[in-house]
Amino acid sequence: MQHYPAMLGESLDFLNIRPEGIYCDATAGLGGHSGAIARRLTSGLLLACDRDGESLEMARANTRDCGPRIHFHQALFSELGEVLEAEGIAKLDGLMADLGVSRHQLTVGERGFSLLADGPLDMRMSRGQRRTAADIVNLESEQELARLIYTLGEERRSRKIARAIVRGRPITTTGQLAKLIEGVAPRAGKLHPATQTFMALRMAVNDELGELDALLESIPRLVGAGGRAVVITFTSLEDRKVKRSFQAMAKEGRARLLARHVVRPTAEEVRENPASRSAKLRAIELL
Repeated sequence: MQHYPAMLGESLDFLNIRPEGIYCDATAGLGGHSGAIARRLTSGLLLACDRDGESLEMARANTRDCGPRIHFHQALFSELGEVLEAEGIAKLDGLMADLGVSRHQLTVGERGFSLLADGPLDMRMSRGQRRTAADIVNLESEQELARLIYTLGEERRSRKIARAIVRGRPITTTGQLAKLIEGVAPRAGKLHPATQTFMALRMAVNDELGELDALLESIPRLVGAGGRAVVITFTSLEDRKVKRSFQAMAKEGRARLLARHVVRPTAEEVRENPASRSAKLRAIELL
């Protein structure tokens, strides 16, 4: 599976990697950023973490050449402190997180993320999680569904979609849900009309905003003075959280912003990897 890590060059530049440093890729995914960081290390170490065990195994395979410079951990953002403790590490020299959904998750129908490949309505980033998208779709009230779709998916047609979902129950597959939404919210542009609803369900199933809050709150505890944190987001909700957190740390004198404005991918990168078009990068240095 061909993998294009988003804004790779920019990420490496902002991390300012030292060969003997200790770094963490909190979203190892298929190993694109992890491998690139580890290949710049000599005596240093990279902690490659991801909540999805299947993606983590692919990252392991894709970074075999890095040998002992990478240690792999299946972990949520909220568990990174425990990872450092288990490794006997006090502070990191750098941390990065790419909040985009893994290409593996999006293209394998049985994972239940994809609009293009029909599969069970799952969307769990870790198979060990209990609640699936099917649980939300079939058990939540119409009012709660509308709220989730509107707040997490920023979908203006949330009430109409929620009403159709409740009337169409039981819904068990991604294809069934996508077709139902398309019937009440016709395509208005290039995006499939179910795109924002699928995103909202995925974010709810995996508590993505709660985990992002945990990551942002823990950065000053995880990263040492002079160390750097780089976060790539793909939604306005996520970017606002990162922006406010980083600005607050800078205002409090705990960090300095490494770029005055959000950094976006180059036109060349977007041509080669259209999925990166909505990526936004923000970076800080801890003081």
